[in-house]
Amino acid sequence: MRKIVIADDEHKILMSLEYSFRKSGYEVFIARDGTEVLDFLKTITPDVILLDIMMPNLDGYSTLEFIKQQKKLEETKVIFLSAKNNPKDIEKGLEMGADAYITKPYSIKKLLQQIEDLLTTPQKN
Repeated sequence: MRKIVIADDEHKILMSLEYSFRKSGYEVFIARDGTEVLDFLKTITPDVILLDIMMPNLDGYSTLEFIKQQKKLEETKVIFLSAKNNPKDIEKGLEMGADAYITKPYSIKKLLQQIEDLLTTPQKN
């Protein structure tokens, strides 16, 4: 079973994403900020991490920086899911190493498809 960590500080978003991913066969881990993501990463190696950028305690950018330093997470796909839709924000997220940057509002169906595509596309070296 594929594992996904979903990090967002908005309860409604977390609940709808958790439901959709569980229904699609994922094992789902919910985090309300970056520090909770890092706690999960001590014990699991997820296939995908969905990260909001604007979260309390540790934002998405800082969380991604930590993830990119971890050898065991180099196969993990990281996707920003953010209301920050300025082209400079998107560029920054991708330059930092995110595999995708999806802006809110989004289609859950399209989000699921993008993640499937990311997980089934061979790595480029």
